[in-house]
Amino acid sequence: MLLSRYQDSYVEAGCDEAGRGCLAGPVFAAAVILPTAFRHALLNDSKQLSATHRLELRQVIETEALAFAVSSVSPQEIDRINIHKASYLAMHQALDALKLKAEYIIVDGNRFIPYRQTPYCCIVKGDGKYLSIAAASILAKTYRDEYMEQLHSEFPQYGWSQNKGYPTVEHRSAILSHGFTPHHRRTFRVTDPQLTLF
Repeated sequence: MLLSRYQDSYVEAGCDEAGRGCLAGPVFAAAVILPTAFRHALLNDSKQLSATHRLELRQVIETEALAFAVSSVSPQEIDRINIHKASYLAMHQALDALKLKAEYIIVDGNRFIPYRQTPYCCIVKGDGKYLSIAAASILAKTYRDEYMEQLHSEFPQYGWSQNKGYPTVEHRSAILSHGFTPHHRRTFRVTDPQLTLF
């Protein structure tokens, strides 16, 4: 895991999202500014960590980060503007909410919508390479998981406490049996094994 080469020169924020490929629930995004001296042996891409380690690291990140913010965009907005734009909107909202102004942004993935003329760099699999992106991936993932677990008590038939809204066979079958909820993304195909957009 690395610090970006720009971190010594700029106030740098790492950004990542969680829930892009889900059939239900918002997409969440986080922005994190870490101290230049920050290190943690466990910090990695959130998908490579256990739930216990993610929660442990979330507490460390929230305590030690110079600034962090988490935001979400609703299923209704996702359907209106599409999931890609909604993911970037959530990142922009998180950047807006930082208590420090980001002077440089590093983003997980290969695309980004520019934010307020702030220079940025897209990094494929950046959540496994750069500390601030990994930290953002952990915050986005843990906040979204908690949100879906809360929704599960209202709609237990969809199994959101386990699948978190992702298109598992059980989740798709539940939609076909019980229909949509207000938390489902109506523009996403339900019957395909792989998620596609209409």
